[in-house]
Amino acid sequence: MDKRAVMTTLIDILSIFSRNNLKSELLIEIERLSRVLGIVASSPEVDTKKLQDMLRKLEETKNNLYASSGKVGGKLISNNLFQCVSQRSAIPGGSCSFDLPAFHYWLMQDEAVLAKQLDEWIKPFLEIHEAIELVLNFIRQSNDPTEEVAKGGFFQLSLPLEVNESVQLLRVQVEKTTPYFAEISGGKHRFTVRFMSLGLDSDRPVQTNRDVPFLLTCCQM
Repeated sequence: MDKRAVMTTLIDILSIFSRNNLKSELLIEIERLSRVLGIVASSPEVDTKKLQDMLRKLEETKNNLYASSGKVGGKLISNNLFQCVSQRSAIPGGSCSFDLPAFHYWLMQDEAVLAKQLDEWIKPFLEIHEAIELVLNFIRQSNDPTEEVAKGGFFQLSLPLEVNESVQLLRVQVEKTTPYFAEISGGKHRFTVRFMSLGLDSDRPVQTNRDVPFLLTCCQM
């Protein structure tokens, strides 16, 4: 187990949580999804059982978030050892043994003891992780992919102007063996996809001049 990597990851996660109130944003999004699914329920083509299962899962997730009192990761933030490591981690070489002897003593503890403590530190993030995963899965699966071709490595599409048809997420899928990666940029009215490759003589990405077939999903819910 790479204990340093786990600690670094937890510091990064807490940094994200300190800048955004993800819990409140998730609750708002879950409420919105529940309303959307409630409207869809009146359609005769809907699988009623599947829809009820989805609504129940959203309700359970919402209740779990409401039940978790306080700030996510609050106990971890107040942990003295974690505070020390967090403060010194931004400094190159700041977590050396002469600067943080308590941290290095902690690293040398029995694996079972460390695993138990890390599990306790990670636990508060599991519920919100499940909520984020649930919401993203709803959005990702909200539409079917279409087959597109980026002519000369370039693709552009105008977005619908109606507010209720706004695109929340774009998914670009290519074959695993495709020697390109996608760069996506966009605004309210259109988006572009450029397929790039790393040149042999330079480490700067360059747009391919070949036609690239791909699957595009404009996710909206």
